[in-house]
Amino acid sequence: MNVLDKLSWTLVILVALTLGLAPFTPEPHIWEKLRMLVAADLVKPVDWFDLVLHGAPWVVLVLKAARNLSAKAG
Repeated sequence: MNVLDKLSWTLVILVALTLGLAPFTPEPHIWEKLRMLVAADLVKPVDWFDLVLHGAPWVVLVLKAARNLSAKAG
């Protein structure tokens, strides 16, 4: 059994919406870091750490959804 299968959907969604978007004002942190990445302004190590920290819950959510869809299809 995969680790992703053991994680509940509720937990994954809750973490993505809280840690993945925090702080919420003036804009979600992940959005700010993605804009910086596209603009090539992501140069400080703390910015890369923030991108990984706030992006990881979204990656887990996408991977869990993909695994769930592939299990249903096959």
